Amino acid sequence: MCAAPTQGQNLPAGVDVEKETVISGRVLGDDGHPVGGAFVRLLDGSGEFTAEVVSSGTGDFRFFAAPGAWTVRALSSSGNGTAQIQPEGNGVHTVDVLVSA
Repeated sequence: MCAAPTQGQNLPAGVDVEKETVISGRVLGDDGHPVGGAFVRLLDGSGEFTAEVVSSGTGDFRFFAAPGAWTVRALSSSGNGTAQIQPEGNGVHTVDVLVSA
């Protein structure tokens, strides 16, 4: 069992998006339906592992990061997928990851 926290759509109380860089999104299957229980990994600009969470039942995930180039990789029983995102500043930045077998 992975110790990665399960995610939801709402930001925790006290998060100031004026001061934080948040990367959030959903894991979606080929059919466009959300994929819950996927292991979602955040890799930095050099491809190094930074963090991992488990997508919620509605496919949601969230990371607190820094501005820069990031790769989001999802691994699930429905398949795997990768997406790129490059937030340039603070705020909530959204990216969906499509997984396929």
